[in-house]
Amino acid sequence: MKLAVPGAPHLTYCTNIHAGDTWPEVRANIARHVPVVKARVAPDQPFGVGLRLSASAAAALAAPAELEAFRALLAAHDLYVFTLNGFPYGAFHGAPVKERVYRPDWREDARLVYTDRLARILAALLPLDCEGSISTVPGAYKERISSEEDAAAIAARLAAHVATLHDLRERCGVTITLALEPEPCCLLETIAETVAFFEDHVWGRTVPGLDRHTSEEALRRHLGVCFDACHMAIEYEPPATALATLAAHGIRVAKVQVSAGLAATIDGADDLTALHAFADDVYLHQVVERSPQGLARYADLPAALDAAVRAPRRREWRVHFHVPLFRARLGRFASTQSYVRELLGVLRREATTSHLEVETYTWDVLPKEYRREPIADAIARELAWVVAEMSRA
Repeated sequence: MKLAVPGAPHLTYCTNIHAGDTWPEVRANIARHVPVVKARVAPDQPFGVGLRLSASAAAALAAPAELEAFRALLAAHDLYVFTLNGFPYGAFHGAPVKERVYRPDWREDARLVYTDRLARILAALLPLDCEGSISTVPGAYKERISSEEDAAAIAARLAAHVATLHDLRERCGVTITLALEPEPCCLLETIAETVAFFEDHVWGRTVPGLDRHTSEEALRRHLGVCFDACHMAIEYEPPATALATLAAHGIRVAKVQVSAGLAATIDGADDLTALHAFADDVYLHQVVERSPQGLARYADLPAALDAAVRAPRRREWRVHFHVPLFRARLGRFASTQSYVRELLGVLRREATTSHLEVETYTWDVLPKEYRREPIADAIARELAWVVAEMSRA
């Protein structure tokens, strides 16, 4: 659905909240859940789908007959696809994912092959009056990057993907942007690191098959960022400043993922005990601690909890655990809802992006007291919360 604010952005939620990695599972989830959500939040207008496809699901959907059948399913329910989540390559629910979620990364050809396929699928599904976006890993997990050569190799594969996106634009008349998603403990983590990567390794690069002038145009049109509100809150990046910095360096915000994390003040054993409920075995929950000395980072919540036990003191943490947008608090802890509200305040005044996507994929691992309602109810509440915030005077 489109919102009546500057830029008329599309708003949806990401289907990665629904467990399912094969194409039959994904298709069944869309048929079962998305029309229910649409009926509650956009009964009288087309509703966009934020489609998450694993590599195996993408390979199956790429078959012409499957694409045609899926287009028919979308049309039957007044749905359209405008954005894909191309971040998790493999299984994403029910088993440990942790740092494997970044593999293959942009140092590996498999990531390029997968993302090229996603782009061709999106080009086949995208309405002609709508630009498309694909969110992807922030280059690589930071510990896998040991040199500038590694970063340059990532940029080279990104340029190869831009060649695919440029070709699709020329042949099909569709514009798709690949959106790198900065995240704690990754190559692209902070806004400063993101800008440095684009300035040092992306801008000025030659796209295979294009001259230098056309290459620069294609890079700036087809490469950008996915601004994940949870990730940026965890990194203490002020929203207005962050968005202005990206714009000043010509970096497109192709998509904003509207998501909230945890804001925890640790002031004793009871706080640590309560936070253990969020330390699941499936996802990576990076922690950023703020102190007068600056920011300190932990690769996962259990590591941060262990450090706090070894050196007891009052600590201010933000935790990468996506929590429902409509919850300002979860027991002893706040969410970063106030950050999301501040970000949406900027977005409703300025045409910063055309794609907004709610992404609370951790529903299955939330402590039980915060997920008692049916999933469709929770998704509809989140979308309604965003609509209300974007409708403020």
